[in-house]
Amino acid sequence: MNQIEDMQTFVRIVEAGSITKAADQLNTVKSAVSRRLSDLERRLAVTLLTRTTRTQTLTDNGKSYYQHCLRIIDDISEIESGLRHDNCALSGLIKIAAPLSFGLDHLGAALRKFNELHPGICFDVDFNDRKIDLIEEGFDLAIRISNLEDSSLIARKLTTNRFVLAASPGYLKARGNPKKPQDLTTGHVKLYYRGAPENWQFRGKQGQLISIKLPTAITANNGNFLLQSAIDGIGLIYTPDFICYKAMRLGQLTSLLNEYLTDIEVPVYAIYPQNRHLSHRVRSLVDYLAQYFGEQPYWRL
Repeated sequence: MNQIEDMQTFVRIVEAGSITKAADQLNTVKSAVSRRLSDLERRLAVTLLTRTTRTQTLTDNGKSYYQHCLRIIDDISEIESGLRHDNCALSGLIKIAAPLSFGLDHLGAALRKFNELHPGICFDVDFNDRKIDLIEEGFDLAIRISNLEDSSLIARKLTTNRFVLAASPGYLKARGNPKKPQDLTTGHVKLYYRGAPENWQFRGKQGQLISIKLPTAITANNGNFLLQSAIDGIGLIYTPDFICYKAMRLGQLTSLLNEYLTDIEVPVYAIYPQNRHLSHRVRSLVDYLAQYFGEQPYWRL
């Protein structure tokens, strides 16, 4: 009987939200996880989880045992990490969630270079723009591009991106080059990223806030698709520089109204849960990414 494995399995059941999800993440069958939980409760002579066909809820004993498990598992990981730190190459799985465009255009190359330095590392990467639950879905860390508000997470700033309002030369020739925000309301259309604010905010010369809502030419949930639409002259795009920097440098897009834009700089973070021990391999990756991208990333315009 391996008590540490029992603890690790119990933690995974709690954080995954169900025995089925825990079994998937542990790469085993549901019956084995269920049997281990039953054996654990029988050995402890307490009920840790109340379970129905659709939900599971921690009992008071379960909550206490879960917290003790986290502390013990973290202590063991810290001890082993310290012993291996100077003597062993990095190895093991790192599970990451990242936004699609940033992940494909920038994170992928960084991970490949990290893997060249540490070939024993295996990555499991989910490229998706949805906001994932790190604990429930079993991720080691996630990349988020936003001003963070979730206090249950620990964040390490990797770099920053800046937003740019841009259009193709052909679009500007056909519809006119706006000199002030109000000019946008005369015949211009936007390319809209689904979920972003519908109104564009500008700051006037006297500091007043100017809110502009334009007709939408295309709505999509992918920045690269909207970028190509902007290059094709379909509409105006308000997008991060890490998406449009190549098109800007090639002259395929022209920036607009730079002096009127507000809150244009947004941090890029690596985040992980507070109750997770950050393994040496994950910590090394986060340090590497912060150095790789830096305060002045290569996409800065």
